[in-house]
Amino acid sequence: MEVIVAKTAGFCFGVERAVDKVYQQIGKTDEQIYTYGPIIHNEEVVKDLEEKGVKVIHSEEELKQIKSGVIVIRSHGVSRAIYDLIRDNGLELVDATCPFVKKIHKIVEQGSKAGHQVVIVGDAHHPEVEGIKGWGDAHTIVIGTDEEAAGFTPEEGKKVVFVAQTTFNYNKFQELVEKTFKKGYDRIVLNTICNATQERQVEAKGIASKVDAMIVIGGKNSSNTQKLYEICQKECKNTYYIQTLGDFDPESGNSVRKVGITAGASTPKKIIEEVHTNVRIKF
Repeated sequence: MEVIVAKTAGFCFGVERAVDKVYQQIGKTDEQIYTYGPIIHNEEVVKDLEEKGVKVIHSEEELKQIKSGVIVIRSHGVSRAIYDLIRDNGLELVDATCPFVKKIHKIVEQGSKAGHQVVIVGDAHHPEVEGIKGWGDAHTIVIGTDEEAAGFTPEEGKKVVFVAQTTFNYNKFQELVEKTFKKGYDRIVLNTICNATQERQVEAKGIASKVDAMIVIGGKNSSNTQKLYEICQKECKNTYYIQTLGDFDPESGNSVRKVGITAGASTPKKIIEEVHTNVRIKF
């Protein structure tokens, strides 16, 4: 059996940077360490950090109750209001926001201050998008579906600035933006999808198109892993979405000679290696 592992599988720059920042804090301070939300969308990593004493803050209300400690802002970033709250409570701030996400924050903030309407193309309920929206104003909106794009009506007299969630599907981004063009308005379209995301999606699609089975590894709450799964499934019907090797239970009787493996940006290298090492036993 031939096994092809994507070169781009696993931690991206922003995720690795964020995880490293949390581990660096352990043993460096006597203060309680918190992350605002799970540092990344991977249960194995979050569990390991919790065992080392790192606590997760799940909401703004929880953050308001904390009067001492170190707050690590995760790679997804947060709204301006969260930064203000951390400072007002006198807490130590460690900012692990991905630099590519930080760049979008600046675009949204500057665009809003210039009087433009900002449209974020992405999943409105994803923490990265919630954070990005928090740098805009009352006119900032999110579009993530065909219906929302078709129903979009630009604010009268405003230039519209489009940005994208960094892990959004590039083709879907183009498709949704183009659906709004029929309205006829002045616009600026900025493709803020991370290069690593695009490269990962292109490579995964290529591998999936030439294998008998495809394995996509990543957390169930990981947006970029979900996108990889959707892309791979279109190319290879025999595609599996797993978090760890223990989740992998392929159907027996399948004739599999070639297997592809890719992984989301929040998937640790050791999990990818474990699946790679044992995949031949599973089929």
